[in-house]
Amino acid sequence: MVLGAFGAAAESAAPASAPTIRIATFNTQLGRRGAGLLINDIRKRDAQVLAIAEIILRTRPDILLLTKFDHDPGGIALDHFSELLAEGVADLPGLAYPHRFAAEPNTGIPSGHDLDGDGRRMGAGDALGFGRFPGQNGMALLSRFPLGPVRTFRKFRWADLPGAEHPRNPDASPFWPEEIWENLPLSTTGHWDVVVSLPKSSEVHLLASHPTPPAFGGKEQRNRLRNAAEVSFWLHYLDGTAFRDDEGETAALPESALPVLLGDLNLDPRSGDGAHQVIQALLVHPRLQDPRPSSEGSAEAGADSKWRRGGDPALSTAEWKRRSLPNLRVDYVLPSSALEVAGAGVFWPVEGDPPAWLVESGVSSDHRLVWVDILLPAAAE
Repeated sequence: MVLGAFGAAAESAAPASAPTIRIATFNTQLGRRGAGLLINDIRKRDAQVLAIAEIILRTRPDILLLTKFDHDPGGIALDHFSELLAEGVADLPGLAYPHRFAAEPNTGIPSGHDLDGDGRRMGAGDALGFGRFPGQNGMALLSRFPLGPVRTFRKFRWADLPGAEHPRNPDASPFWPEEIWENLPLSTTGHWDVVVSLPKSSEVHLLASHPTPPAFGGKEQRNRLRNAAEVSFWLHYLDGTAFRDDEGETAALPESALPVLLGDLNLDPRSGDGAHQVIQALLVHPRLQDPRPSSEGSAEAGADSKWRRGGDPALSTAEWKRRSLPNLRVDYVLPSSALEVAGAGVFWPVEGDPPAWLVESGVSSDHRLVWVDILLPAAAE
């Protein structure tokens, strides 16, 4: 049994007649400070919830990964949010996602140890993945097409990753005792391999994750190292390394698989914190291609972005106006190199466009929805 839940709407959406499939990722910032609060906000049509829904309905992805979306065991928040999207908002037609998946994340699950070194054992930084309660800032998949089978790697140990580096104190001593290090999971949220059955008997493997930000740690750089390791997991998986999943099966990504890697990886190729060489390696991996989604709005907003170390500001996907950070590219949709890309973009309207308020007012998220259109695989034609 897969750790998680599949959901189905009352009516299934008809297969798309167009030859392209739009795949998107969106860090929604729909994480709340307490369990159940997101459910209430969706029910009462909170302003942020409506803004996030409007962005989704304006871009209309066929497959959508939501990050920073609180997980609850019954999938109630995801069901209600899907119902809202099906109803439509702001005079936009609704969009039904009959197939849904959300696995339990590591965020907020108590570790029982003082992982952040503050002398306490029950803080948000002591959870297996940073979080104030189990499920805070989880992930979810919405799809117009059938999902499954699924492999999840929530329990995969950090120490088992090839080349894993144990965080160390300035004196080179291990930051955690060996018994803690040997049992810590790699995933902050989760690593998923979800098969999506597309029209005409074709399928892709969605490789989804949301690693920790590489900042906020101490001199041991545990978050920087964990972020690099979480992104490196996909490099090994794409290279054919066989990993043990949460069901106990050890297997590699099939050579014939068409991967689409997506999520908020919290790592820019040039700027900000983190091991830039890791994301650079992912962007040029032979099994993937980088469509370089961009927008005029991100170029406009990033023109005066401070402390950016090169790179094209039009590729930025996040803007932290209240922090001393440049606009960064941290959200990705990277299709298989064997797929044909028909288009790509970032939802970031220029100042003055009617929908620009959705990103300018701060009512939605400091991240932008990123999308890529792919043609159905030629073998399926």
